[in-house]
Order: sequence, then C-alpha cells, then structure tokens
Amino acid sequence: MIQQNLYAALRAAFPADLDAIAVEAADSPEPLHYTWRDLDRGSAMIANLIDSLALPPRSRIAVHTDKSVEALMLYLAVLRSGHVYLPLNIAYQAAELDYFIGHAEPAMVVCARRHFGWVGPLAFGLGTKHVYTLDDDRSGTLLDRAALHADSQAPALRQAADLAAIVYTSGTTGRSKGAMLSHGNLLSNARVLKEHWGWVGGDVLMHALPLFHVHGLFVACHAALLGGSRTIWFNRFDPRAVVARLPDATVFMGVPTMYTRMLAEPSLTPEACGLMRLFVCGSAPLRPETFEAWRERTGHTLLERYGMSETLMLTSNPYRPEDARRAGTVGQALPGVGLRVCDDKGRPLPAGEIGGIEVKGPGVFQGYWRMPEKTADEFTTDLWFKTGDLGTLDAQGTLRIVGRSRDLIITGGYNVYPAEVEGYLNELPGVAESAVVGVPHPDFGEAVVAVLVAAPGARVDEAALAAGLKARIAGFKVPKRLLLLPELPRNAMGKVQKNLLREQYRALFSA
Repeated sequence: MIQQNLYAALRAAFPADLDAIAVEAADSPEPLHYTWRDLDRGSAMIANLIDSLALPPRSRIAVHTDKSVEALMLYLAVLRSGHVYLPLNIAYQAAELDYFIGHAEPAMVVCARRHFGWVGPLAFGLGTKHVYTLDDDRSGTLLDRAALHADSQAPALRQAADLAAIVYTSGTTGRSKGAMLSHGNLLSNARVLKEHWGWVGGDVLMHALPLFHVHGLFVACHAALLGGSRTIWFNRFDPRAVVARLPDATVFMGVPTMYTRMLAEPSLTPEACGLMRLFVCGSAPLRPETFEAWRERTGHTLLERYGMSETLMLTSNPYRPEDARRAGTVGQALPGVGLRVCDDKGRPLPAGEIGGIEVKGPGVFQGYWRMPEKTADEFTTDLWFKTGDLGTLDAQGTLRIVGRSRDLIITGGYNVYPAEVEGYLNELPGVAESAVVGVPHPDFGEAVVAVLVAAPGARVDEAALAAGLKARIAGFKVPKRLLLLPELPRNAMGKVQKNLLREQYRALFSA
C-alpha cells in the first residue's frame, strides 16, 4: 500500500533547511518564531501522546480551542496518528457541543482551559475518555503531557480514501451534518490550489483566518505547508495590525468582512501592498462596491473563489491575467472539478439560465457522518453533489452565484442556518414563533435578523432574548436585531414567506 497520509505529503514539501522560520507569531507579546523543525518535532510529540492512549482505529479527536500555532501542530499530529480531526468553533456553547460530541463520539477532546469546567463533564458524560486543555499562550495539559514523549514519529499508513477530518455544517432542519473528508480529498485540493494560484517557495502567507474553518485550515495552511512557505500568523484578526504587516507578505486570504475593515484603515495604500501578489476572498458573497474599492485603494484585484465544507474549493477566478477577474463571479471550475447548473428535474441548463449548482471531483466529500439517507439525498443518481446553491454559467464556464436555495445566511464568513436559530428562539419564554433571515450588512455581508411573534399576553424584551440566545449558541448566530410583528407573512400553503421579510428589512443596516 502506498503511503497516502496527508501529513507525510506535507512533510515532504518542507524546505531542506528545517531551521528556517516557518511561522512568525505576529501578535504574541514578545517575538516568537517557529522553525520547520519545530513544527515537525512538536506535532510528533503530540502524535506520540495520542498513540500512547491506544485509541480505537480512526478515532475522532474533537478540538474546541482558540487559534494558535500549537493548535496547528495538534491538527498535524492527528493526521500523523491516523485519526480523524474534528474542528469546532470556539464560540460554540454547551447545547451545540452536546450535539457534536454526542453525534461524533470522539475518543479525545481538546478544549480551552477556561472552558474545561463545562466541556470536561459534558464530554466525559457522553463517553469521551480523554479530555485535555490547550490555550493560545502555549500552555495546557495537552502540551504538558506531550512534552514527556519523543520528538520523532512515523506517520500512520493511510490510503487516499481513509477519513482525515469531519467538518460539521449546519442543517436546514436545525440538525448539523458532519462532512467526511479523506486524506485524498484534502491533498488533491491543496495540490490544485498550489498550482492554480502560482504558489512558489518564496511566498509569505499572512494568516488571520480561524482554524476551525475550511478556508483557514484546509486552504490557507495547506497552501503554505505544501509550498514550504513562511507564514505571518495572527491568532486574532486586527485590521490595523494586519495592514501594518502587509509589506512583509505576498499572499493574504480573507473573508469579505476582513477586506471591508482593512479598507477603513488609512494606512492601506499601494505602497503597503508593494510585495503582495495575491489577495484571495471567499466564504461569503463579496459586494461589488468592496471589489472596486479594494482595486482603487491598493492597485490589486481580489480573487474570488467558491467552495464548501463538503467539496473544498471548486472554482476560482483566474490567477493571471489579473484584470480577467470579474466582480460578482467566482470563476471557472478548477482542474478536475465537474461543474453544471441544472433545473429542478436534474437536467443541465444552457448558459445564462439560473438553476441548482451540482459538482463532482476529487475534493468532493465521502458523505455525512452517520447520515446515509441524508447523504443519498444530496447526490444525484449519477453521483453529482447538489450544493443547494443557485447560479448561472456563461458561455465561457464562469460561475455566478445568485442565491441559496436552503436559506443559508453567511455572516462575516460564518454559516448560519435559520432553522437552527429559530429552534432556540422558539424555546425562549414569550416567543410563539419566529422567522430568521439574512439581510445586507455593510460590514458582515449579511446580518442575522429574527422576526418574532409574541405568545398571547406575553411581553417580549429584545435584550433579554438576545442574552438568552448568547448563553446557548455561538455569538455569530445571535440575531443583530429582533423585531416584533403581530403575525408572520404566509402563503396559501401556510409557509412563511421569508422573501417578503428579507425585502421588508433589506435596508435595516444601510445607514
């Protein structure tokens, strides 16, 4: 069997000089650098700790920590040990983690030390045997225990089809689905992006994205590791600090919110971007105004692309020539990706007509964890994945996304499904029913807005409801406004007409 472990492939791309700087922690209190040897040794020690636990083969390892270089080492260690990485947003609260841990049944959980008091009992109660802590200041029981182990390790033998990660995506019914990604899925996509985006060894990546997200982990980190390129690392996005370091970087990957916030910095100039060769934007729709403003301010044109947790990256605007990138489009299919737009009967549509976007290729996931019926529903009989997005293809094969058939809200690059938020809202005192929609927002792209109907005789307090939600779900899912109506608009079949609500409140944040 040929070794197909993703870590082995990434390690083979490390530069010959292992003592060269691989990662610079740009927002640490004091200068902090990690060499390529540090990444290899650190991940080996954590992998040896994992190996010492004698976990069942291909165990899930759930990670609910703040971003740090050590968290990246933990990810690499899970790959090395041949187990399955399960990233969880640090903002997730107890009700959310209860579902993820109960559904995935991880053998090991790593959490921030400040959350151990509730994550530990929750995980142990659901059958997890090992819970460690990891903080962004290089402390925690994970590192304490790993320090007792050797700093060399042979990666577990894995095939391309073996599971490497499970990424949970919100479901339209409020039930999250775990997209299963293999070593082959991740490696094939990384290699395509490295080639398509012209990655070279001398590149320097500015990394300010979260690690629990496909964009930050599987796109940005894989690109730098596979390219043997140095990374300027920010644990948290600070627009002023990031702009200050742009003169030292060549590549930046971000979501639209990051670009709008950097545009607000007077220090963003063409001179600050003098060495930059590529700005990538994704994970949420980019407003044409932001596209044009960025080009005017910096002299660079943002490269938009399209992907999903289930598929990794699917399309990209051209790397060269730069002036061929078009606002409002996400480019053409990447090499090896099949892309088509179909009607509601699954028939491919001609250029210019709106339909459902369907894809296939080496990056498309293996299915949803422990949801075979849902997996079957999401694929056509000829095994194309139905993305749930609506779009058009022009005569040249350039894709334009025009909507989302599943009401997905993307706010600041994070996915929010209305049904999940509605489920929590409807459980709160005084709420008879609710409808959650996304409306345009100048900073976040879209904002989550909830329209409520009060129970008979109840008085609804917006601040109290928001506080109740914040205790149960991640902050980015909490509506920015909660609005009260006597009743929700419905059609003749009784279905809430969310399109009318979106139109009614589309100017809510325009000022």
